[in-house]
Amino acid sequence: MLKVNRGKFLIKPFLKRNNIRASYQIITTIFPILCIWLVVYHIINQPFSLMIKGLLLIPFIVLLTLFSSRTFSLMHDCGHNSLFTKRKLNCFFGFLLGLVNGIPQKSWSIDHAFHHRNNGNWEIYKGPIDVLSLEDYESLTKKDQIFYKTSRNWMMLFPGGFFYLVLKPRLGLIIVIFNLIKDILEETFSKIKSKEISQLLVINSRFKPPFSDYGDNFSELSELIINNIVVIVGWIFMCKWLGLVFFLSFYSIVLTLSAAILICVFFVQHNYENTYAKNTKNWDIIDGAILGSSNLDIPNWLNWFLADISFHSIHHLCERIPNYNLRACHEANIHLLQQSKFLKLSDFSNCFKYIIWDNKNEKLIPIS
Repeated sequence: MLKVNRGKFLIKPFLKRNNIRASYQIITTIFPILCIWLVVYHIINQPFSLMIKGLLLIPFIVLLTLFSSRTFSLMHDCGHNSLFTKRKLNCFFGFLLGLVNGIPQKSWSIDHAFHHRNNGNWEIYKGPIDVLSLEDYESLTKKDQIFYKTSRNWMMLFPGGFFYLVLKPRLGLIIVIFNLIKDILEETFSKIKSKEISQLLVINSRFKPPFSDYGDNFSELSELIINNIVVIVGWIFMCKWLGLVFFLSFYSIVLTLSAAILICVFFVQHNYENTYAKNTKNWDIIDGAILGSSNLDIPNWLNWFLADISFHSIHHLCERIPNYNLRACHEANIHLLQQSKFLKLSDFSNCFKYIIWDNKNEKLIPIS
């Protein structure tokens, strides 16, 4: 395998961000979502039988799922500060886009940036499902090995998706606040006892994230609180508008399916046969980008809903390229991507076999 030379890639012409194109992408994503919800409201208020209503709602579940995926993909661009020209615009719209899926954008983007900094270094970053090394897997009991294998099955995309978008941000807030109150009380008594009153104002050290990407500092906690307040208020409004049982069930289905798609795409773009999976001492960030990120050969209409994240090697080579320039940059450098992995939809299922990191041979392997 030849070492990748970043200097040969044509990147600079594709770095230019465009507020008009970014705004157009936002409008053509959010406006259809609003229209679909209005159509859903009219369907459930028609004097049709439950079966007819259910059949009529199926295509709108599919559409909302796809638009939810696009919303997440645009939020992802904002997290890289690559959608709009100004950071403040990316932060503002990233926050708004995060509300659609109920996820705090800032915390998510910080965690995602860690992935970009370490992609291909499986000693540090274990992928989207926390892949175990072969040694760690073999040290598990038979029962734990079965649980590990089952929990990494592709069917777990659905409960995992529900947890990721519906439950995780809410549980994150509850646990962070619980830890914060607990730490404040403990530190207060400790500082008062030792007469270190001035130290009571030092709050950053008190945050103990219950998950990898929530509550690391005061700024992230603030966004987590605001996101949850707005999201829950929005849910209450939608429940009053559409009905409690219908909205919660319908919305949960949409978010579950959308998250399953996103997690699946993220997984297959990094877990596959012969992916780049080095130890720290042998790892190179450029090789990790080109050789450790697969590109997806999928229909153009699906690429639109994923904001062209299919061109993933180029995205990892330079995350500052806006999604609306990714395809052109990929095509301009296609002759340099011969070593990169290209996957079709039919290849996806095979990727879910690669859930063990053989740290000695530096490769992902299937469970025997």
